[in-house]
Amino acid sequence: MEEDLIVGFIGAGKMAFGIAKGLLVSGNVKPEKVMASAPSNNNLYKFKEAGMKTTHCNTSVVKSCNVLFLSVKPPILPEVLRDIAPFVTPTHLIVSVAAGVTIETLEKFLPVGTKVLRMMPNLPCVVQQGSMVFCRGSNAGDPEAALLKSLVSPCGLCEETPESYVDIHTGISGSGVAYVYLFAEALTEGGIKMGMPYDLSKKLVAHTLLGAAKMILETGDHPGKLKTDVCTPGGTTINGVYELEKGNLRCTVMNAVEAATNRARELGKK
Repeated sequence: MEEDLIVGFIGAGKMAFGIAKGLLVSGNVKPEKVMASAPSNNNLYKFKEAGMKTTHCNTSVVKSCNVLFLSVKPPILPEVLRDIAPFVTPTHLIVSVAAGVTIETLEKFLPVGTKVLRMMPNLPCVVQQGSMVFCRGSNAGDPEAALLKSLVSPCGLCEETPESYVDIHTGISGSGVAYVYLFAEALTEGGIKMGMPYDLSKKLVAHTLLGAAKMILETGDHPGKLKTDVCTPGGTTINGVYELEKGNLRCTVMNAVEAATNRARELGKK
């Protein structure tokens, strides 16, 4: 990694810290080469404890860093862009992780020619098991795409996609983490209902989800095939699956993805 690379975060929430933590774990970026800004110290202390620099001034981050992650809430991003735009130069790479905010909107507020990438991570980036997609702005080329991938890959899977897929990824992976937690909670409580202690039930559920995900990735099989492989005729699993089908689980989950995707698109229009 280039020694003159200095990474900045405007916004210091969980996602920003997760990405920053991934940068440090990789060893490609040293703590003193990372700076974060936020209005208060509520979240900045985590960056400071990890040896990174902190400030309450967004423009200080822009002036000090050449790769900038914009990790503020979508409604306040336009105001942030207006504030930092006078200080953005052709040497900067701007990476937005704000849900729903399009490349067109980002480029509208930034100087002509600014190199912009739009990325959508998800919360498991904080444990280096994230799922991320990104797309390029009109002035970002192969070097910028390669740089972003090299920076964030320690946080998990990172794939380049058309911009139209970014909001769908929000519905699948960004919001989908919550769907999985909801399912995990229900499985755990199912164990409790049948007489198992909470801690043991939760641990078994977590490993069940982990193992199921690993089989999808390592076998390459369709999830439907893997499901069928578990369902022996007249057995326990098919009876459980039958109850889930009566509850319309698949349709409900698909509707949840659609609702979250549409909401991300709505945020981009504001």
